[in-house]
Amino acid sequence: MAMENPNVAKGSEFDQVRVFFATDRKAEGDGFSFGGERGTGLTYGSVFVSIPHDHVAGAIEKPSIWRLEFSPDPARHMTITRRSLDDRDGFFEDLRESLTRSGSNASFVFVHGYNVAFDDAALRTAQITYDLNFLGAPVFYSWPSQATLQGYPMDENNVQWSEANLKGFLLDYARNSGAKDIYLIAHSMGNRALTGAVKALFAEHPELKGRFKEIILTAPDIDADIFKRDIAPALAAGCDKITLYVSDGDKALLASKTVHGYPRAGDSAAGITVAPGIETVDASGLDTSFLEHSYFAETGSVLMDIRKLVLERLRAAERGLRKMSAEGRDYWKIDLGAPGP
Repeated sequence: MAMENPNVAKGSEFDQVRVFFATDRKAEGDGFSFGGERGTGLTYGSVFVSIPHDHVAGAIEKPSIWRLEFSPDPARHMTITRRSLDDRDGFFEDLRESLTRSGSNASFVFVHGYNVAFDDAALRTAQITYDLNFLGAPVFYSWPSQATLQGYPMDENNVQWSEANLKGFLLDYARNSGAKDIYLIAHSMGNRALTGAVKALFAEHPELKGRFKEIILTAPDIDADIFKRDIAPALAAGCDKITLYVSDGDKALLASKTVHGYPRAGDSAAGITVAPGIETVDASGLDTSFLEHSYFAETGSVLMDIRKLVLERLRAAERGLRKMSAEGRDYWKIDLGAPGP
């Protein structure tokens, strides 16, 4: 019998998932919403997200004009139903109490990518929590993305600006969250802030080496050569469990390559990124969406692989993946037809 998820409140019309957050975005309006401007310091809190009873794993159900849906309905769509703010001390106290109630020692911190609004980061975190049936404390860190396609240059500046703030948060989190097993997960451009922050933390605070249970890098929008030469060795020196998810059909990373002139670490079309101390998993051919960029959370077989990685603590060789080789190093392939959650 599956254990009841303490992050999920069951309801007659819909379920609700609670997720925690820290953000360096500037508050807007009533102070409970956050846009694309840089804030001063960090804001902490939590949000509740509705999950329809007919929720499909990997999906974020939203209103569609094609179905004549013009406003969100929590019984049919994922939407934020409640927001609360807290100060730093209250945030960590609440989080520790949540871990105690759950009986879990685990937590994950998710850093979103380019073109993501605060609310969308909250929905994605809730979806991951619900679909993985994650019993520990789910947290997302939201940096000031413009949440527009044309905002790419400003997002590049802001994700770099956020790196120092994220570093301070992760240091505080490692010391005060109460979580024994901390999983760090980043997507797309968010990998720049996460890898930069963790790299600096391991250099400045050697006591943190081994503190993070796993670092999971999904579709990183990072120069592949810089990643292999500078980032991978620094991460591997402080964490012995790192997983990199890549794909050869990621159109967002292909566009980034066009802009920057060099392949990205998450794009395997020009050659798969393999590095000592990192398990590379190729998810090519699994995502059928237009951009094929959010496969880590939207594709059932990838979600299943992440579930085995986080919940069952299985390494790549134990998760039924196909062993491959490139540059004299092993990597792993998720086959088409692999089961979803």
